[in-house]
Amino acid sequence: MKTLELKGSLRTDLGKKATKALRRAEMVPCELYGGEENIHFAISEKDINKLLYTPETFIVKFDVEGKVFTAVMREVQFHATNDKALHADFFQVFEDKAFEVQIPIKVEGFAKGVQAGGKLAVNLRKLKVKGLMKDLPEFLPIDVTELGLGKSTQIRELAFDNLELLNAKNAVVVQVKLTRAARAAAQAATTEE
Repeated sequence: MKTLELKGSLRTDLGKKATKALRRAEMVPCELYGGEENIHFAISEKDINKLLYTPETFIVKFDVEGKVFTAVMREVQFHATNDKALHADFFQVFEDKAFEVQIPIKVEGFAKGVQAGGKLAVNLRKLKVKGLMKDLPEFLPIDVTELGLGKSTQIRELAFDNLELLNAKNAVVVQVKLTRAARAAAQAATTEE
């Protein structure tokens, strides 16, 4: 899994005035939990955007005034009208403890159903998994080569080494939908027989 290094500054004043002043200075207030104690800090908007506006998932190494923490992003709150990040929560992770994280999928192969005129639909772009830091890949490969028309791949059909899938077992990850053209071709083939 990719790692991103960011610098932050500790927040001592946690009131509304201080938070508004931070946001005016283009800083985003953040909280790190999951360790011995919660840590309040701030990082620049530019840095947090590197995490937000990408399909990838990162393990973040924070340098908060000399102390280094490893974390994953848990939640971000956005402004209602301008979509700027207002606050972010991070969960501290450790090499020897399993933790939950969302990892993007990567569709591989050319589905038989698509070759027959269907359309591939990706329903889940990220899957929620639990595992150790050393076992987390950058993406989860999903082979769709054998997927026929009207067929789908569900969570229960997937397995990845040393990772536990936490999504609902019947959730559809990818499917090949019938298009009008494929449906018409199938009907034409059955009427000729």
